[in-house]
Amino acid sequence: MKVRDGAGPSLLIGALSSSTGVNIETIRYYERIGLLPPPQRTRGRHRLYTNQHLKVLNLVRRARDLGFSLNDVRALLAVSNTSSPCRTAKAISDQHLANIRARLASLTKLEQALKTMTNKCRPDAQLPCPIIEALAGQQTGGK
Repeated sequence: MKVRDGAGPSLLIGALSSSTGVNIETIRYYERIGLLPPPQRTRGRHRLYTNQHLKVLNLVRRARDLGFSLNDVRALLAVSNTSSPCRTAKAISDQHLANIRARLASLTKLEQALKTMTNKCRPDAQLPCPIIEALAGQQTGGK
């Protein structure tokens, strides 16, 4: 629901939630941790959000959807209103991309290990089970 006061149109928290796809409790959480600036309040203590809140919340939601940490989001917000945010935003994004690529490489290794272990198993044809034996066995050459 939109509300008009002297400062122009404002959104109540339900409308902000609907507009951004962010849960109401998450919006309140982002306010508590300082990602979303505190909104003005009505006399009845209802939060009144502006278009700027909408923009910030959309940035936060999209960044979180892409897996950016809250600290990264905080850093992106901090540079978003500077005269040249791109250098810092690119550095944050490059680091996040490197982290994702490292996780992908780790997951690829994990996939291969599980595939090898699973391919050794022939149900009803052998005892002991090679999967159980591999999981219960001693690791060598690692942790």
